[in-house]
Amino acid sequence: MKKIVLFWIAICNIGFVSAQLEVNCRVGFSYEISNNHQWGKNKPVVMKVYQNSPAEKAGIKPNDIIEEIDGFKVTDISVDDIDSLLTNTESFEIKLTIRNFSEKPVSHHILKECLSVDAFTESRLASAFSMYSVENTHDRLFICPFTTSTTRDEVDFSQFKTFDFAPVEDMNILQIETTINEIIKTDLTKKGLRYNTLNPDFIIHTHYKFDKNTNFRRRSKETDNQPPTFRYDINRDMVTQFPFHTLSTPESEAEYILQLGVRFIDRKQVQGRVLWECEANEMMRTSYAIDEYASIHLPLMCMQFPYVKYTRNAQFILTKKAFNYTGINYNIYKINEVVEVDLDSPAYEAGIRPGDIIERIENKRMDFTPEEFTAAYRSFISNTIKFRDSGTQFTDANGFSNCMFWDKFKYPQIARTIKNDKFKTAFSYLFAFAPYVNPERSSFCTFNIRRDGEKSEIVVRPIFYSEKTIEIN
Repeated sequence: MKKIVLFWIAICNIGFVSAQLEVNCRVGFSYEISNNHQWGKNKPVVMKVYQNSPAEKAGIKPNDIIEEIDGFKVTDISVDDIDSLLTNTESFEIKLTIRNFSEKPVSHHILKECLSVDAFTESRLASAFSMYSVENTHDRLFICPFTTSTTRDEVDFSQFKTFDFAPVEDMNILQIETTINEIIKTDLTKKGLRYNTLNPDFIIHTHYKFDKNTNFRRRSKETDNQPPTFRYDINRDMVTQFPFHTLSTPESEAEYILQLGVRFIDRKQVQGRVLWECEANEMMRTSYAIDEYASIHLPLMCMQFPYVKYTRNAQFILTKKAFNYTGINYNIYKINEVVEVDLDSPAYEAGIRPGDIIERIENKRMDFTPEEFTAAYRSFISNTIKFRDSGTQFTDANGFSNCMFWDKFKYPQIARTIKNDKFKTAFSYLFAFAPYVNPERSSFCTFNIRRDGEKSEIVVRPIFYSEKTIEIN
């Protein structure tokens, strides 16, 4: 499958008055060319829509199938032509015709957000300097032992619009069945399907089991020494440790086994045909409540309907980003120069303008090259390892294995280090909402700027920006 990210696309030589300006335009989604017979075969399928992006504002959603681009049917053009149309360099607007579970295709107009190619946004800076506050900004990969399959028939899932649940025959399990069904109902409704008890297009069956493993013998030394399993817990809104063994653990070394399965049964075309099925099989160290497992993992399982990417061991990425937004866009080559300022942003309202030279931020110097900032940042990371909590260590989605949260008992030392001029931490203002960056909890940020030879001090009150997404990797 081909995956394309359309968060930023380049548009060159666009005229403003008599000037020539080279800009990047933000679209805000990624897609794959589908190999799936049941959903968008040979067409672009939207995989992720970035928060606060033009695509999100236009109503684009994950799993949307792109049928037409600016009036061109995707089935009549090549994959390269699809790429060219989606990265069209002649317009700030793009029109997509989308198909999903709605009754008919819908057109969406995306108005691109464009900035100078030299602009480095605060969002990108927050990612670049994330180790100032890795608690709030990081990408984390986790894998779930899901087995997912679909019918071998070439049936279009978008023809199925309504669903119902199989009746509960055992009243002793009514409560847990109700819990499971509500979770699935909520997810499918968000996808555009409708709950219909009279004449549903498909029926949902669930099964689950949790018990001691009758084949358990003993755990080997390797199994006892396995690293803990971490996944995102939607109930607690945090990454949590679970009592699960790794995927490679032999079944005979797991004391408990948990199974949870969901099956969609055709009631519209071929009675009794299994359209889609997903089953979780966990090997566990200790007991675990099946209803709690379902509430956390069923939304993840349903992410692979209608578009299945992983038939086994689905991979997910948790993306967290939080930073103080002022609206300043820095020159990527001359980092202390303001290349653009977002309209109606805190910085714009305070009086900062393109062309301003920022001499200091919160009394921290800005007259360094990007290379000097990068070298100082690396030195900061190596010199502050001693202030981090080794019990929180994890490997991020980019493979960096020394990600650790700050030790809560060492916040004063961290704050003093951030104030040390040798580490060139001017961009720590992005995380000034955190106590280890800003112990005084000031809600303002002071910028010392130079404009046309005149110097001034401008106080900006940033807006706290936060996003959190879970997507299939």
